[in-house]
Amino acid sequence: MTIVETQTRLAGPAIGSETAGRVIDVLLLFGQGPTRRGVTEISRELGLSKTVVHRILQSLVQRDVLVTDPDSRDYRLGAAALALGSRAIREAELRVIGLPFLLRLRDETGETSTLSARVGLERLHLAQVESEQEVRVSVPVGRRVPLYAGSSSLAILAWMPPADQHVVLSRPIPRFTAQTPQDPEKVLSRLTEIRQRGWAETAAERKPDAGAVAAPLLGPDGEVVGAISVAGPINRMDPETRARYAPFVLNAAAELSTALANITDAIPTDDDIAFHES
Repeated sequence: MTIVETQTRLAGPAIGSETAGRVIDVLLLFGQGPTRRGVTEISRELGLSKTVVHRILQSLVQRDVLVTDPDSRDYRLGAAALALGSRAIREAELRVIGLPFLLRLRDETGETSTLSARVGLERLHLAQVESEQEVRVSVPVGRRVPLYAGSSSLAILAWMPPADQHVVLSRPIPRFTAQTPQDPEKVLSRLTEIRQRGWAETAAERKPDAGAVAAPLLGPDGEVVGAISVAGPINRMDPETRARYAPFVLNAAAELSTALANITDAIPTDDDIAFHES
């Protein structure tokens, strides 16, 4: 399983003056009731003119969000919509399955534990279990962050294909702190070291007052799908402490990767969807 971003086709007619709300209303109809719908039915249910409905439908077809039945001329969900849905399922599964591991990691280290998913060439903060200590690190759940700085980002980046690594590092690298790495070659060298030992550590790279240790989450095919980490105030996360916490993080990552592998066969991947749509 790979958690990846759905690639949206940009070719085709623009939606034009139709509001985003109308487009969403059309899509939501396909999530309830009949799986196939025609222009007249959609027009009647949403109170929109057939002309407006037809323009919205054609725009969505051009982007593979919907496809047309050649015989009935009805519409149904296409590969892009199915990919979005399967990704949402995978991320929800990762969050739910990961919670016990986050709790255990928090209890083993006394620091905040976090869970991230790889989303294309970024990562998404999925969940955290905060430390019970008065002074602690907290991450903004639901935020996307780049992959060039921070322990979870580097743990993911180190297991990505070299071509993807170079794409990430060829982009501008804004500084989060004075310690944010700026030299792509030095980052690549670090990635080699991270892969060799199995885990990443950082200090003050994304937050000036935080240190962290992270390990990658791997799907059954060995492709990286996310990362699990422990993070704390930098005065409590010195190099010796980070090294002491690394085995806990590695153990959690290995067990969570195994747990994920046991459920991924039931969840369609983007490649599965593309195959069945072809």
